[in-house]
Amino acid sequence: MDLTAAQQVLKKNFGFDDFRPGQRSVLEHVLAGDNSLAIMPTGGGKSLCYQIPAMLFEGITVVVSPLISLMKDQVDALNDSGIPATFINSSLEWPDIRERLSALRRGDYRLLYVAPERLDSAGFIQALAQLPIDLLAVDEAHCISQWGHDFRPSYLALSTAIEQLPTHPQVLALTATATEQVARDICQQLQIDPQNEVNTGFARDNLDLTVVKDQDTDRYILDYLEVNQGETGIIYASTRKEVTRLTKLLTSHHIKAAAYHAGLDDEVRQQNQEDFLYDRIQVMVATNAFGMGIDKSNVRFVIHAQVPGTLEAYYQEAGRAGRDGLPSEAILLFHAADLQIQHFFIDQSEMDDEHRQQAYMKLQMMSQYANTQDCLQQFILKYFGEDSEPCGRCSNCQDHRQAQDITEEAQKILSCVVRLRSRFGKGIVAQVLAGANNQRIRDNHLSELSTYGIMRGTSQKTLTTLIDFLTAGGYLQAIGGQYPTLHVSAMGAQVLKGEVTVYRKMAQRVQRLAPVDDGLFQELRAVRHDLAEEQHVPPFVIFSDQSLKAMCEIMPTDDDAFLTVKGVGLSKLTKYGAAFMAVIRANKAD
Repeated sequence: MDLTAAQQVLKKNFGFDDFRPGQRSVLEHVLAGDNSLAIMPTGGGKSLCYQIPAMLFEGITVVVSPLISLMKDQVDALNDSGIPATFINSSLEWPDIRERLSALRRGDYRLLYVAPERLDSAGFIQALAQLPIDLLAVDEAHCISQWGHDFRPSYLALSTAIEQLPTHPQVLALTATATEQVARDICQQLQIDPQNEVNTGFARDNLDLTVVKDQDTDRYILDYLEVNQGETGIIYASTRKEVTRLTKLLTSHHIKAAAYHAGLDDEVRQQNQEDFLYDRIQVMVATNAFGMGIDKSNVRFVIHAQVPGTLEAYYQEAGRAGRDGLPSEAILLFHAADLQIQHFFIDQSEMDDEHRQQAYMKLQMMSQYANTQDCLQQFILKYFGEDSEPCGRCSNCQDHRQAQDITEEAQKILSCVVRLRSRFGKGIVAQVLAGANNQRIRDNHLSELSTYGIMRGTSQKTLTTLIDFLTAGGYLQAIGGQYPTLHVSAMGAQVLKGEVTVYRKMAQRVQRLAPVDDGLFQELRAVRHDLAEEQHVPPFVIFSDQSLKAMCEIMPTDDDAFLTVKGVGLSKLTKYGAAFMAVIRANKAD
């Protein structure tokens, strides 16, 4: 089967003229019958890689997705594009499930969405065995790997379930974030030839990354929302308590915000999520329980009010901004004290020692990201094994603040690490430099070192921040898991010898996002909102912001012109064309 038919489905049902990077390669594997792995960034169009084949294959495509709360929205969006799809999950009673299984056997649907937990049920596997399943798409495939940031034991049933299906469907695994180790694990578990991995890279050209260090979190968020009024975004916090506090702060300042965390009643959580998807609120304040698979395309910013535990988790959550390709921003508000929250989560986890040590090292990497003065995008891509040039857009690339020479301070810190013979972590190093007089300092006779107290007058908090900066810059290395010790690197040795000068830039100001609004755009958004409320679907199911912007540029007033808008297929033209073109014609007449 060639790509010609796939291209026709792409245009007719989804309104796109050509495939995005990577989609063509993935579809070639799928249409050739290969088991394959697609690693593509959030918003990169992974879902089309199984939705298009579903329209071409004779049998059914089953999509395994961990997101019960979003299945209905995903199915609504497909049905709106003329693709018959349904879901089976715990929200349905048995008579409804039985009816949908009968409809699937009759061939009424092309796609079936199921939660991975369903595959633990022998009865459900027997029901699936009666269906002509051609393709099994595993969404959020990183969840199958114990080395990933979001491992879910329910995913381990996948390989057994595949073996029990008489049609032996081919497998397509999809994820936005996978290190080389996680990718190998996915391929091994799902019997995918590593040659059939398609990785389009992790760069997001429309996403500006920003790190803001040691500034008042509340003040920064309030200032940011005031400067970016009307923009939609997500604010992440590590604990339910902080989510509740931030939500109250925003609502007390008349900002439309709601909370999302696992401690809320199911009905409240569902209502808050729906209000966010339907544009009834501006900001969702959430723990990381919120967001995986969120299809809302017009999220303009993601702010992490507290540091997450891994760079994978951070980048996946940050990637929920700008899925429509329009300029968006991901901001990390970093305070070193927040690392202790993640330390506590690791300490309390049920991981074995090997995984716990790796979790500590991943947290160190998160700290280094926050403290680097190199390109943030480049830092993340390097973590995922990808070489790149500086992005030119992140807060470090765009940082024109005066750089200060801190070579002398750096030499004092590096010298202290040497005197301590690399036996201690940053806490003790800071205490020695500050001249602390506590039991551990006395027991280890550290006050006898020549570097003891040489930075007296500088607070230990400031010193640990400087140590973090030197570690992120590669002058120091933190080696070990739970209690890493500091070591001077080859580059740090050059600083000690006076061969390398160390510079550090000193608080960022809130900036406005690139404007995407104009008069016509707002009128089209209002039409979209009304249609969405009538049909009880999220506005992005009707059209994305990107499609509305394209309408503003093309100004289509007839069917042929309207079909040239990216994201407009025949089904959407028939349903919505008249309403949107009426507004465009009125604007042209003015």
